[in-house]
Amino acid sequence: MNNENNNAVKISNDLPIVVVMVPLPAQGHLNQLLHLSHHISTFHIPVHFVGTATHNRQVQLRRVHNGSQISSHPSIQFHDFDIPPFPSPPPNPAAPHKFPSHLIPSFIAAALHLHRPLAAFLRALSSKVKRLVVIHDSLMSSALQDVNAIPNTESYCFHSVSAFTVALHNLERKVRFANDGHKDGEITTIYQQYFPKELNVVSTEECFPTEFLEFIGSQFRHLPKMGAGKIYNTCKFIEGEFLEVIQRIEPEFRHWALGPFNPLKISKPPCSHSCMAWLDQQEPRSVIYISFGTTTTMKDEQIKEIAIGLARSDQKFIWVLRDADKGDVFDVNEIRKSNLPEGYNNLIGDQGLVIKDWAPQLEILGHWATGGFMTHCGWNSCIESITTGVPVIAWPMHSDQPRNTVLMTRVLCVGVGLKEWQQELIMAGAIEEVVRKLMVSEEGAKVRRNAERLGNVVRQSLEEGGESRKEFEAFVAHITR
Repeated sequence: MNNENNNAVKISNDLPIVVVMVPLPAQGHLNQLLHLSHHISTFHIPVHFVGTATHNRQVQLRRVHNGSQISSHPSIQFHDFDIPPFPSPPPNPAAPHKFPSHLIPSFIAAALHLHRPLAAFLRALSSKVKRLVVIHDSLMSSALQDVNAIPNTESYCFHSVSAFTVALHNLERKVRFANDGHKDGEITTIYQQYFPKELNVVSTEECFPTEFLEFIGSQFRHLPKMGAGKIYNTCKFIEGEFLEVIQRIEPEFRHWALGPFNPLKISKPPCSHSCMAWLDQQEPRSVIYISFGTTTTMKDEQIKEIAIGLARSDQKFIWVLRDADKGDVFDVNEIRKSNLPEGYNNLIGDQGLVIKDWAPQLEILGHWATGGFMTHCGWNSCIESITTGVPVIAWPMHSDQPRNTVLMTRVLCVGVGLKEWQQELIMAGAIEEVVRKLMVSEEGAKVRRNAERLGNVVRQSLEEGGESRKEFEAFVAHITR
């Protein structure tokens, strides 16, 4: 690919506004900002999506969209920037921490080496437009450290995690280090009000390894001090009280809840995944979908226990069984293939499907036969389950996932938790029990009703005239003012 041509700015000189997206090169982050790019582009605003060639290609190949080719949308341009090669080791299922530390080199490389070419690109772009709007992942802030010096440019920090997680992190930090101008004890009072001890929220140190905490700190130190605002992939019907908390403790910023970003209606592609034909043959809300995202790698012993637990549950299932992404998903060297117990496919017969490659998650969750979702509780998966009205079995692994689990199971009550999730090995009996709890028990029925009710409210809010739709339109009006 010719990067010089790829990075050419294809706009007219009288264009009033363009938007530049700067994502962290991890699938969950890339995916959210691609969806946001699509929404903004529907207002005929050109969007420039920047990153490495590898990760731009990755997000385009995996795009999930509302019946259209996002990557070929005329208002979205992808720009590939060269960075030095970075280590791309395979995931290590025996690592002492479940966090995908093998991805950290790719994060550091992008945050460090995109700085200069991105600054040059933004300067060239700002000279051709009335206003340049930069929306950057909070974990790519060092790449934007010069943004305030670029003429007619305003930046917005995007948080890829829940408002619940952001509010908790901000309160923890302020309680620990300072009250930042608030009356003595006010921050502590807010913390105790919204995050009481009964929630049993996991500490930040338990969620991340030291190496990644250092990376987070390095990026937060570079957050543009005069940023124009902050953006969240949520809405007040999901996290209204926590959005209010954030506004109270960070009144210097304007906070925009523009989500959910994922499409609500998925048009079937000409060649649907084979699992969709299988789903068509099942009873309504009878299938549980199991997927642990793109950053989770499990030991063979754990895979065996999941396999046995699902079989014993007597519930229909679709299980996506794949290793975590490498930093370069196109590097096919040292790809580990997870093995099922011998004779497993014969054992389960037509009870379930095991998919060992990419699966159309939104299409599966949106299918009428899907009645539950066993998930790591990454924020993308949480939002997708909420908008489709599908309840979850929460099995968090790392990062924001333990805190999202609290939000989903204890605050919103749209899921049940796997009590043993912090143990080294979750046994088949516990997996069988929690699947049956969600799918066939009275407790599960209540959770399913909650999920359906919240899904209906959120979807209605995104329709023309709905509150969430109005929030998005207000943001567009603001940046195009």
